[in-house]
Amino acid sequence: LDRGNSPATVGKKLRHLKRFFQLAVDRKQLEENPLRQVKVPKVPKGKIRIYSNEECERILKAAREYQAQSCVNWELLILVALTTGMRRAEMLNVVWSNIDFQEKTIDVAPKNDTDETWKWLIKDTERRTLPLTDEVITFLVDHQRQQPERYPYVFVPPARYKHIQQLRKRGKWTLSDTRLKVINNFGRKFGTILKRAGVKDGRFHDFRNTAITNWFANGMSENDVMVLA
Repeated sequence: LDRGNSPATVGKKLRHLKRFFQLAVDRKQLEENPLRQVKVPKVPKGKIRIYSNEECERILKAAREYQAQSCVNWELLILVALTTGMRRAEMLNVVWSNIDFQEKTIDVAPKNDTDETWKWLIKDTERRTLPLTDEVITFLVDHQRQQPERYPYVFVPPARYKHIQQLRKRGKWTLSDTRLKVINNFGRKFGTILKRAGVKDGRFHDFRNTAITNWFANGMSENDVMVLA
């Protein structure tokens, strides 16, 4: 804390270190956990950000205009996020075989390390299948037509995919990168879209919050929301 870490960051580091030392205790490598009595800082929960319908319309319009300057199909990415509540990393690691156009579903599934795909693991290992709307299916069909034949990833631009493949060959692509670096400067670019839309204090993850809130508002049961989320 004295070095400027936020209470949330300190709490995360302490939990990791406590677990590390507890493993040593369990394996009889230490007699006791030296951090057992160290208290984790209490962090008040922040307010959950939900985009209003009007904000979503402005963001989608700004994304449509911005993607003319970007290789990423931002409008489609945001539409899928609002429809499915998928996390950013889940969407950026989706391949075309995860989409069933007839059943109108998208499968959130881990990826193996192959010549075409990099290894990726789902958060909490929760594989699930999510419904898509007719509008999103139409967008996906149009998007697929514009991509190279047999191109694997749905949302990764071909130029970026080629660069990642080169990093993989040099051994400079890690499992952590599949969560944080699939799209270069993702946060900064999304911030530009929000600024153009006149929307303040937003994150891409807030689309997940918005989607889940909308499911409840449309009468979906708590159990169904839990399964989809």
